[in-house]
Amino acid sequence: MYRERPAEGIAGAVLWASESRPDAPPTRVLPDGCLDLLWSSRSGLLVAGPDRTAQLSESGPGERWRGVRLPPGLGPAVFGVPADELRDRRVPLDALWGRTALRLADQLGASPTATDLATVAADRLARVGGADPLGPRVATLLAAGATVTATAAEVGLGPRALHRRSQALFGYGPKTLARILRLRRALALAGRGVGLAEVAARAGYADQAHFTRDARDLAGVPPTTLLAR
Repeated sequence: MYRERPAEGIAGAVLWASESRPDAPPTRVLPDGCLDLLWSSRSGLLVAGPDRTAQLSESGPGERWRGVRLPPGLGPAVFGVPADELRDRRVPLDALWGRTALRLADQLGASPTATDLATVAADRLARVGGADPLGPRVATLLAAGATVTATAAEVGLGPRALHRRSQALFGYGPKTLARILRLRRALALAGRGVGLAEVAARAGYADQAHFTRDARDLAGVPPTTLLAR
């Protein structure tokens, strides 16, 4: 069972929670350019880095998860490391925060809520003076379908500088982030009942076959499989 809702205090963040059934199949988690602060009843406090392709998440029977998903570009300010150091990784929070993470685990107790995790992230953001404003600007432009060239011009950076900053903020360059956000935009349209050929055109693919290839590359399965979940 999976639930999510917007987080208060961090614009664009999402609170989520899940509990695993004994017979639950692995969950396919699509890439989204985000970093998550997680708590697992089995593994404790963790950080999920940005994925380049879908991950199959397996949980033990009855395992409980709580998390706050930070919008693209905010995670590095919260965790104190560039996003590309966490790319495709799940790491214990104490590997990044040391004794601070151990004290935090004691403070949160045996069953923290997603709201508790969001409070931790918001406090951390406040202490460091907020996130790099470039992250939300770039992510918003790319999510709306802007090209990488147009995005670089809009934020006043050259292609190499934008690539370097994007690696640190999102875990990968702007072209990869644009592909990931385009797929999510396309799936959102398809989820509202738009036909796949029209989805491909509206999302910026050359054609429906291009949409299908991109979905297979990033998610491991075609759009029809993703939409049947």
